[in-house]
Amino acid sequence: MLGICPHVLALPPTVTPHTTEGCEDCLKTGSTWVHLRLCLTCGHVGCCDSSPNRHARAHAVRLGHPVVQSFEPGEDWRWCYVDETYV
Repeated sequence: MLGICPHVLALPPTVTPHTTEGCEDCLKTGSTWVHLRLCLTCGHVGCCDSSPNRHARAHAVRLGHPVVQSFEPGEDWRWCYVDETYV
């Protein structure tokens, strides 16, 4: 039986996205993104690893917020950057 990722257990019950307009860091710099990820610790909206700036991963590393959820319509999955796995 697989265990539960300890990073998921530490998440707050809900978060509010900082923006719904796109990657908040790319919006500030005028960059583009491919897909969006929502930080489940604080609500930061960042771009995915396929995007030029990888803001979601950078946010996770910089602030220690390891779990993101896809912020794309119709997608419902979460990823832990520490464990490099879906959770």
